[in-house]
Amino acid sequence: MSDEAMGDEVYQPSASDTETPSGEPDMEDALDEPDYDDMLDQGYSPPEKPLAVNRKGTTANEQREGESLDERLAEEEPDVEPPDGDGIGDQQDAAGEPVDGQVGDERAGRMTGTDEGDALRLRNDEIGRDVGIDGGAASAEEAAVHIVDDPDLSR
Repeated sequence: MSDEAMGDEVYQPSASDTETPSGEPDMEDALDEPDYDDMLDQGYSPPEKPLAVNRKGTTANEQREGESLDERLAEEEPDVEPPDGDGIGDQQDAAGEPVDGQVGDERAGRMTGTDEGDALRLRNDEIGRDVGIDGGAASAEEAAVHIVDDPDLSR
């Protein structure tokens, strides 16, 4: 080294040494959980109420004392069972079964196309003929089909 070299000229930092951190942690060096970077993308919303702050047993003194059986039983909540109904379609807060005038009462079987002629094909409706319930079990979609009376058509 020459005598003329100044201290500033001896060590010059490289460009990577002078970069300032952006504020986000480096995910390669993160020690938390493997999906920590995903949590940074979606954010975290804390619960709206404290979970167990007001419960007994949160302090060390309360934990040493413990809880009596009566205190533990007082914290229990009874199991709530829904009221008994008459089956499918029960609504707890309604006056009864929902009624829809466009839904038929009689269940349809297998549907096939009709050969009624060109006059019926001019309409926009799809027209089919019920050929009866199949001997096998119907799928949920087939069981949901019901016959609706159309006053314009005769069966």
